[in-house]
Amino acid sequence: MKVMVLVKATQDSETGVMPSEQLLTEMGQYNEELAKAGILLAAEGLHPSSKGVRVKFSGTNRTVTEGPFPHTQELVAGYWLWQVNSLEEAIAWVKRCPNPMPGESEIEIRPVFETEDFGEALTPELREQEDRIRAQVETRQE
Repeated sequence: MKVMVLVKATQDSETGVMPSEQLLTEMGQYNEELAKAGILLAAEGLHPSSKGVRVKFSGTNRTVTEGPFPHTQELVAGYWLWQVNSLEEAIAWVKRCPNPMPGESEIEIRPVFETEDFGEALTPELREQEDRIRAQVETRQE
């Protein structure tokens, strides 16, 4: 199963406080462990929301709002994408993670939808299209 592991933003990450050399070293070692275990698919940190935008959809209307965004605890500061055997395995790995922020922080784990999860709504034609798209993406990553 794939999971997205979300590092929640803090006041420090939203004001652009960069991680220390020690934290970068610890996270680098942790990411190497994830890679050696064969579960790491992707990992990135995100700039503060002040550098981002949101696009709100309402019918055919689109409204763009520039950051920063309120409610820091609901924002994401970084993420990993992992391939694990179970949610329990993902939890065990997150518990080994260095604290990603100075002070208190939070990491959220969310399962990624698999094609089987969509049931009959994913017709054979849509499944074929999904397979083509995945092949294109995989080709670009090589």
